[in-house]
Amino acid sequence: MNTEAIRLSNQLAEAVPLLAGSNQRHDYEGALELVEYLIEHEPNNPLVDLLCARIAHYEDNDPAMADFNSRQREISTGPGVLRVLIEQHNLSLSDFENEIGKKSLVSRILSGERQLTVSHIRALCARFGLSPSLFF
Repeated sequence: MNTEAIRLSNQLAEAVPLLAGSNQRHDYEGALELVEYLIEHEPNNPLVDLLCARIAHYEDNDPAMADFNSRQREISTGPGVLRVLIEQHNLSLSDFENEIGKKSLVSRILSGERQLTVSHIRALCARFGLSPSLFF
């Protein structure tokens, strides 16, 4: 058993309470700030994926967000943001090859057949100077 890993994971949970299952709004907001910082400064940090998963869990289960969540389920945010980027910057589907891939994949994301991955979101945020929270 790796006691050092357990000790460090306990310290991480203490430093970022949302990772330990906190349902406090301020812990959620702190996690949002941390993930935004990491995506800007250390996008390959494995903590990004953990934080994104816990943020999504919090948002899906927070009673204060229930009304928003029900309305949100009716629209798909990632494709919506992608459509706005295409329109605002006068881009074509093939202009996202570096961030997403071939235009056929971009088309499938826009149609709802596929979803944006964390890697896609990181790349789009870096290219357009966006906050990752737009996609969640």
